[in-house]
Amino acid sequence: MKVKNLSDKKILILGFGKEGRNTFKFLRKLFPKKILGIGDRDKNVKTQVSNIKRIKWHLGKDYLKALKKYDVIIKSPGVPLKVISPFITKGQKITSQTEIFFNNCSGRIVGITGTKGKSTTTSLIYNILKQGGLKAHLVGNIGKPVLTLLSLATEKDVYVYELSSHQLFNLKKSPHIAVFLNIFPEHLDYYRSFKEYIKAKVNITKYQTEKDFLIYNSENKLVKHIAKKSKAKKIPIKGEYYKLNKAAAKEVGKIFNISEEKITKAIKNFKPLAHRLELVGTFKGITFYNDALSTIPETTIYALNALGNNVQTIMLGGFDRGLDFKQLGKTISKTKIKTVILFPTTGQKIWKQISKKSLKHFFVDNMSEAVKIAYKYTQKGKICLLSTASPSFSIFKDYKEKGNLFKKYVKKYAS
Repeated sequence: MKVKNLSDKKILILGFGKEGRNTFKFLRKLFPKKILGIGDRDKNVKTQVSNIKRIKWHLGKDYLKALKKYDVIIKSPGVPLKVISPFITKGQKITSQTEIFFNNCSGRIVGITGTKGKSTTTSLIYNILKQGGLKAHLVGNIGKPVLTLLSLATEKDVYVYELSSHQLFNLKKSPHIAVFLNIFPEHLDYYRSFKEYIKAKVNITKYQTEKDFLIYNSENKLVKHIAKKSKAKKIPIKGEYYKLNKAAAKEVGKIFNISEEKITKAIKNFKPLAHRLELVGTFKGITFYNDALSTIPETTIYALNALGNNVQTIMLGGFDRGLDFKQLGKTISKTKIKTVILFPTTGQKIWKQISKKSLKHFFVDNMSEAVKIAYKYTQKGKICLLSTASPSFSIFKDYKEKGNLFKKYVKKYAS
């Protein structure tokens, strides 16, 4: 949707978190006299706006009933389409901050998606482009919300955009350079099916032309299948975990004609992001790794492969999204792991899939107890890994809280 087409429309911003607030600032600057609607389940979001003039609020449990009153609904990524579908009427336009940016940006966009590895790859690409002297911007999930940058965009600007499935959903334009890392079952509570989740991811390349580029993981069957149908110039990559992320970032650097020397320097100077196989340190002879962002079985398997046979204790389990833990159970049974610490609610399901019942196992419901057990049963010279293969929401606010609590108690009980 073009910005100029919004001038005579009744607009509702649906979801008033970080991105929703950014959308409001953008629209208020563009249309200072327009009455804007804001809808959110949280009644307290009014406190996020200092000047509440020319706003129509729709807050609380019945906030979706107001949707039919608006021509254009700018939906935040956290609001599932299946939730709002019953309230939509024919002729309404459902759009997003991402779609508005893509349709109005004069600069080049490098879009990165994948079930896992997006943030690290996006950061690596951004570092490489900056090292190469380009006017690069880090945007999307990991960077700044994009709409406030739109008025400043020029043809020389490059936007390195981390794109989740939620942001890609319903998108009708693809980035100039698309990076597709992997696809595994996730967010099955958000989408109607895994098929719908895949359909959202496909949009990163669906609308590319022969002038565009697709960098894709040739070892992931689903990604490989999607790439076959793409019209873009295809660049296959291989590797597990950070090797894949680095391979993708290098290829983007090459497209922008950045020298091998500068690409290598940018990667060498890159500091790994927190909660992604993060080395916490060695305490009492035990090395602790924080992989709190591992929310699916595949990434826990990657972490185990990366760290090798020194992993003796692992923390698993969390919110149940209906994922399959059979392969994870087989992998753990073949390792040198001796102690398994399990969080609710998937901890029970994971334990059932581990055939090696000689392992010590503990069901816990807090991080303090989990770390105490890790210190008691992990030998010096060995590794304790937090990589839960499940989302955090059963007992933690999010992966950041889980990872930070892990680091806090590791250091606390070391003294």
